[in-house]
Amino acid sequence: MKKVSEVDLFVPCFVDQMYPDTAENMVKILENLGIKVFYNTSQTCCGQAAFNGGHWDIARELAVKYLNDFSGTRPVVSPSASCTAYVKNYFPDLLENTIYMSDYRKLKPNMFELTDFMVNQMGITDLGVKFEAKVTIHDSCAALREYGLKDEPRILLHNVEGLEIIEMDESDTCCGFGGTFSVKHEAISTAMAHQKAHNALATGADYVVTTEASCIMHMDSYFKKQNLPIKCLHIADILVNFDQGKLFYD
Repeated sequence: MKKVSEVDLFVPCFVDQMYPDTAENMVKILENLGIKVFYNTSQTCCGQAAFNGGHWDIARELAVKYLNDFSGTRPVVSPSASCTAYVKNYFPDLLENTIYMSDYRKLKPNMFELTDFMVNQMGITDLGVKFEAKVTIHDSCAALREYGLKDEPRILLHNVEGLEIIEMDESDTCCGFGGTFSVKHEAISTAMAHQKAHNALATGADYVVTTEASCIMHMDSYFKKQNLPIKCLHIADILVNFDQGKLFYD
């Protein structure tokens, strides 16, 4: 494993606007590992929403800005496999045959989702955290299929003292968010959230844990709307050793 002493922090829109405490908890996790975290305050959206919506000119401008914002040599670590996978996999569609491709090629191998970074880059599988609860895991579409993230969150959660993992049926089935899909196809999106809730409740878990804030927003909104006895948590909010009685999603 390569020793890493410094990283750049990439905070996606959903985390920044809806769950800023998750970003702060991620910083605490990394700093507890002895890593110095740098945050470029000029960073903005990576452009995934514009790209998926067909607004490639806007997405291209944001891609160039992203490359300028993260132009150093430090690893770029994020609490979102979705946005990280978008940058790694789809920037070439926007930047091919431009002067920016060389910058992209330098950045691509240096970008990591948080759990991937800890397990596969740092060789860390046990953070010495205690969290007494039953949890089930939601594998987000982009994290699993675009980034290839599956085992890493489970490895880290397995080593959390007091935590019991109960796998739900169809953990890798979409929760129904899908970005603008949830707006354009509200009925289908809601039905998918209902099915995810059914599978999660069947486990008897207290929390659904995932790596994606967008999935948390969608699922937790449905859970609250239906007054269901289950909540969502980002994995960073468990891996940081904080007071369980002060969960900010409550």
